[in-house]
Amino acid sequence: MIVVERIAPDGTAHRVSIRGHEIVADMSAPDGDDAGPDPHDLYDAALGACKAMTMLWYAQRNAIPVEDIHVGVVRDASEERNGVYKLTTRIALTGPMTDEQHDRLIAVAAKCPVHKLMSQVETQIETVAVPRVGNPERA
Repeated sequence: MIVVERIAPDGTAHRVSIRGHEIVADMSAPDGDDAGPDPHDLYDAALGACKAMTMLWYAQRNAIPVEDIHVGVVRDASEERNGVYKLTTRIALTGPMTDEQHDRLIAVAAKCPVHKLMSQVETQIETVAVPRVGNPERA
């Protein structure tokens, strides 16, 4: 389970706890203090991280000599309100691999689980309110 809690009662930053790991998320200025990546940044970063790790996993299992993997993610949210959120990933790989191995890794990047979630799967979200602590109506 992922837990998100506001850090301070007068701030906009939130602590995100994931399996014992913590990161800070915040809103960008001017709405927030920019104490950490905003939710869109985290969403976009999930795609870049998944592509990088998927390529590394594939390279390790197929003896492809990759040395460095760099994935850049650029967001175009200009049409988000119209239902289009565009992410462009730019991948740079180094190592003594053949052109065929390089091309296989690039192809594998498009098959990472987060890429599939973002582009091929319908995500269903349920929002549930839990009872408020100290709610006199429930006492």
